[in-house]
Amino acid sequence: MTNITTVGLDLAKTVFQVHAADEDGRPVVRRKLRRAQMVPFFADMAPCLIGMEACASAHHWARELQALGHEVRLIPPQYVKPFVKTNKNDAADAEAICEALVRPTMRFAAVKSGEQQSVLMLHRARELLVRQRTMLINALRGHCGEFGIVVAQGAPKVADLIAVIEDLEDERLPDLAREALGSLIDQLGMAQAQIRDLEKKLTAWHRANEASRRLEAIPGVGVITATALVATIGDASQFHSGRQLAAWLGLVPRQYSSGGKERLGRISKRGDGYLRRLLVHGARADMRWSRHRKAQRSLWQESLLARRPTNVVLVAMANKTARIVWAMLSRGETFRTETLANA
Repeated sequence: MTNITTVGLDLAKTVFQVHAADEDGRPVVRRKLRRAQMVPFFADMAPCLIGMEACASAHHWARELQALGHEVRLIPPQYVKPFVKTNKNDAADAEAICEALVRPTMRFAAVKSGEQQSVLMLHRARELLVRQRTMLINALRGHCGEFGIVVAQGAPKVADLIAVIEDLEDERLPDLAREALGSLIDQLGMAQAQIRDLEKKLTAWHRANEASRRLEAIPGVGVITATALVATIGDASQFHSGRQLAAWLGLVPRQYSSGGKERLGRISKRGDGYLRRLLVHGARADMRWSRHRKAQRSLWQESLLARRPTNVVLVAMANKTARIVWAMLSRGETFRTETLANA
């Protein structure tokens, strides 16, 4: 197998498909591998270029193959699909990956380290627990509303609802209802404790990471957003410009241009929706804060608010934040407040 230069690898849970080609693009090896055969097979192969779709377990296998001396590139699945010649099957997918791998204009995803994936796992676990907390709060409000017990809106006001449920002298709730709601209260308490524990771990990682600490200085970027940005982006030099990073996050308009006429629509919403949501909500918090201190607003933001709806301005602010993040990560710079004030 010394004449192999490129390999297309179609990943799966148990059975993996390999399509290897020589320097002229002619197929050399087409075979299926079980999970236990993966490492021995590629260990016996001379170092070559291996392509995989950026999907589940791709980063793990990329690190495993890189440790064996191979060069690994991850291709977004939507860029592989046009190269599938026949009906979809594992062999056709592996061949399509091998062909897409050598295209000069192909775009690749960066391989994440184990530490990056671990931090992102903290974020995903926290996000799931926050959703569960919201579900439990809504359930408590809905059930208590059936008995005419209503408190003010907002998560902090749920404490008043819990006090009513736990008050045994309050006769508005039957005993069976109080027991059922008590189990929801216990789950809510556990969810809140687990969220706080995960946030402490994220804060500890943030304090130990120099890049994350620098990003925290950007208005609208806190510990959660900074750690998510650093863990997701990794090496910002993979993007040629700040606009490319903003486009990767889906914060630029979709194009419907043809015949020399440029038509721009809504934002594309491509890429990581979690990061995009954090940036937009961070911009919303920054705008709300600046309403009480108008001197802190930039001239750019003031002029934009005068002619565009608030939500459009929030997306524009998130776009600008993404560009600032790229500049700081790629150049190792710190945030300069005077630059934002004059922008």
